[in-house]
Amino acid sequence: MSAHALFVTAAYAITAIVLAGLIGWILLDQRARKRELAALEAAGVRRRSDKAAKP
Repeated sequence: MSAHALFVTAAYAITAIVLAGLIGWILLDQRARKRELAALEAAGVRRRSDKAAKP
């Protein structure tokens, strides 16, 4: 394997690892935000755009 092929393979591997990490981070953050929203809604906090919730 030439030095060039090793460099290209390493670049693709690092890119794949970084992308997988970012996707994982986004999914974990999404779950945390959903939990926060559920807690706020359970506490009675509503969105300003939610017109149906007004008495």
